[in-house]
Amino acid sequence: MARFNNLGKGIGIGIGLAIVVPVAVVTLAPVLKPVLRQGLKSGIRALEKGHEFVAANLEVVEDLVAETRAELRAEAVEQAETAEAPHDADPADDRPARPSAVDSAVNE
Repeated sequence: MARFNNLGKGIGIGIGLAIVVPVAVVTLAPVLKPVLRQGLKSGIRALEKGHEFVAANLEVVEDLVAETRAELRAEAVEQAETAEAPHDADPADDRPARPSAVDSAVNE
C-alpha cells in the first residue's frame, strides 16, 4: 500500500510541475530576459578585454623573441669571424695549450 502512495505522490508532483513550469516560464520571461541579456553583455565585454590583453602581451613577447633572435645571430656571426681569424700558433698543432707555471701562480 505504501508503494501506491509514493507512486500517487510522484504522479501528482509530475502533473503539477507540468502545469506550473510553463506558466512560471511565461510569467517570469519578461523579468528574466533583461537579466540574461545583461549577463551576456558583461560576458562579451570581458571577452573583448581578454582579447585586448592577449594582443598587447603577445606583441611584447614577439618583440622579445625578435630581439633574442637578433642577438643570437650577432653572436653566431661573431663566433664565425673569430673562428676564421688566423691563429698565432702553428696551424699543424691543434692541441690545446698547457698553462704555464706563471699562469698557475697568477691564478692562485
